[in-house]
Amino acid sequence: MQPSAAMREYLAEIYRLEEETTTVSTTSLADRLNVSAPAVPRMLKRLRNAGYVKHVPYQGFELTELGRQEALKEIRRHRILEVFLVNVMGFSWDETHELADEMGKGLNDAITQRMAAMTNYPSRCPHGEPIPDDNGLLPPIVDSCIMNLAVGSKGHVSRVRTHEPERLQYFATLGLVPGAQYEILGRAPFNGPMRLRVEREDVVIGVELTKSLWVTNEGD
Repeated sequence: MQPSAAMREYLAEIYRLEEETTTVSTTSLADRLNVSAPAVPRMLKRLRNAGYVKHVPYQGFELTELGRQEALKEIRRHRILEVFLVNVMGFSWDETHELADEMGKGLNDAITQRMAAMTNYPSRCPHGEPIPDDNGLLPPIVDSCIMNLAVGSKGHVSRVRTHEPERLQYFATLGLVPGAQYEILGRAPFNGPMRLRVEREDVVIGVELTKSLWVTNEGD
């Protein structure tokens, strides 16, 4: 069976959560999708019956190979729509995630492909996340969270991994957007703030923001 729009939304969010942890709990899924706790087990039962997810005893749920394929199709639609919203319609990157969630429910492959053509077949979304190709394959990305790098590291911003509009707006004011050059100038001990040079400006960000900032390192 072809998944419904609601099922596709769940599969895509399970995939995103699996990037952070091996299995997904009903609580984390409810929080990310902003739905009631009782709604999640009902949908997970539908997804399991359709062969898209499997239950791991005492741990949670994870995607099957079929579920992963459908999740990547949905993520492709979502991220291409985000590029279209920014490049063609003029929205800012902090507006796109929620808009794409709403508009993506009626999106099919034909419209997605036309939007991809109109935006020159992008390989990344406005936040730097990779876009799966037509076959559901992700382009290779070698990057790491900036909080794990040492003073003196330099390179380019790869991804900004948050959907929170306020955080995205703040990153933009600091110039910390995909493609920007950075250098770590210093960091305070005990998870203190990090001082960066971004292009030609010096900025300071706290540890919570560093968790969302993924970069390429010239030394890698």
